[in-house]
Amino acid sequence: MSRVRQLSGGGRAVEVDAHRLAGWFDRFVDGHGGASTTHVESRRVRVRACDGAVALVHVAFEPLPTTGDEHPGLAVSTLVEHACRARRIGVVLVRLGAHSVGISAGGKVVESSTDRHPVHGRNKAGGWSQQRFARRRADQARRSLQAAADAVAHVVLPEQDTLDGLVLGGDRKALATLGEDSRLSALLASAESRVLDVPEPRRAVLDEAARRAIAVEVQVHDP
Repeated sequence: MSRVRQLSGGGRAVEVDAHRLAGWFDRFVDGHGGASTTHVESRRVRVRACDGAVALVHVAFEPLPTTGDEHPGLAVSTLVEHACRARRIGVVLVRLGAHSVGISAGGKVVESSTDRHPVHGRNKAGGWSQQRFARRRADQARRSLQAAADAVAHVVLPEQDTLDGLVLGGDRKALATLGEDSRLSALLASAESRVLDVPEPRRAVLDEAARRAIAVEVQVHDP
């Protein structure tokens, strides 16, 4: 079943497996009275249905080979071909207290590193006890993120030149902290803009994220 999330500005985002994308668009236009136009740009494809509904895809990885054309009806073959291409991707999942990073090929993890470094919750007691607890928690957080950065440097960084893309997931603040590591700043800056929302990173979560990384997110806006 496709994963669906609500968009903050209205509408919904649907994650669609690349090999099911053509069928998804067929069902979309069938459910909205047919397709009016398809606008294909290098980084964006927009299908407008006859009843005014819109399905929008921000193209991941390399751009589409197009100059920006509008076609009558449904014309997503270029997008589907692009989405179904086999790719080697780096995946970095980080939350405070855990990380799972790896290399995936065709949506399957072929190399990985996963670990946990528990970080205690906040202490509400107050006074010197609270200050000591805060210092201990800060040290735990620092060591957790350092371990995550080391894992990325060990697993993903050496493969940078072999990758077709990099996908991030987890906590944005933790990921931003990793980006401050001089070893990783250029690598993480090259990542796709979509950040996967994932639970505490474990190997099973990494396997699922590798599959989601090559899925296509379609933003749907009803009339």
